[in-house]
Amino acid sequence: MNFISKVFSVAAAAVIAAASLSGCAESRSTDDGRLSIVCTNFAEYDWTKNIIGSTENADITYLLGSGADIHNYQPSTQDMLTISGCDVFIYSGGESETWVDDAIRNVRNKDIRVLRLFDALGQRLKEEETKEGMAAEDEDEEDGIEYDEHIWLSLKNAELLCQSICDTVCEADPSHSAEYRSNLDSYEEKLGALDAEYTEMAESSASRTILVGDRFPFRYLVDDYGIDYYAAFAGCSAETNASFETVATLAGKLDELKLGTVFILENSDDSIARSIIDNSKSRNADIETLNSLQSVTRKDIDSGVTYLSLMEENLNTLKKVLV
Repeated sequence: MNFISKVFSVAAAAVIAAASLSGCAESRSTDDGRLSIVCTNFAEYDWTKNIIGSTENADITYLLGSGADIHNYQPSTQDMLTISGCDVFIYSGGESETWVDDAIRNVRNKDIRVLRLFDALGQRLKEEETKEGMAAEDEDEEDGIEYDEHIWLSLKNAELLCQSICDTVCEADPSHSAEYRSNLDSYEEKLGALDAEYTEMAESSASRTILVGDRFPFRYLVDDYGIDYYAAFAGCSAETNASFETVATLAGKLDELKLGTVFILENSDDSIARSIIDNSKSRNADIETLNSLQSVTRKDIDSGVTYLSLMEENLNTLKKVLV
């Protein structure tokens, strides 16, 4: 355990100990009978909300509702208290969530059910990869196999993970399990229908290659539909400035493959994409945005944004490009 992890672990223990003395960390289910569920990222939150449905017996907390990027998030004291007292805690389990180990080690509610979606996904997990032109990660930062944590960017994964979420919630609240499973069936139909639309899009596309002047969190998505890609950085890269070699290689791919679009992520600037275009012969190339669902805010949710709506937006964007 490194110094930062030790400090975080000690701080987490102190927070929970203080809450134990004051009674603040007791599970909400012991107070008003409502099941308390905490989700770290947006996809988990929205999936869980659809499984719970319109019943009023559960309170679902989305930790990153402020819009913080998953790669930069660290839980606040209030977040730690919320996790400590919840009945069900759902997280992905990738490299951006190493803080979770300390958080759940010190929970107040010893009956908490913890669901790590990496475990549920099993053999469908994919290792991070370095493609031609992609800036390599610092070898000193590597520690064994690193898996791509953006597991929610696959509708096929979503179906499997929703089943695991439903199983866990039903164990925590068996009296409403029939309703939860019925809601799951209805939601899986919607996931399957959108998956079929993606398949149709890919199968009807003459070009199946995309170029991203940004980080690339979409490996699960493109692998599902046989789409190839080139990108400036891996999905969890901390790099923000592309080297000349990376820009030159991607500019060459833009020309070689006769691609008319460079993609960026939501909330990113287009400086790298613009540099790629400026260093190519394809000066009229467009810049389009794909949403990685990593920084959805509570305001977005209140305005009607859902997992399915964002994945449908990505589909429509790809339809414009992969013709």
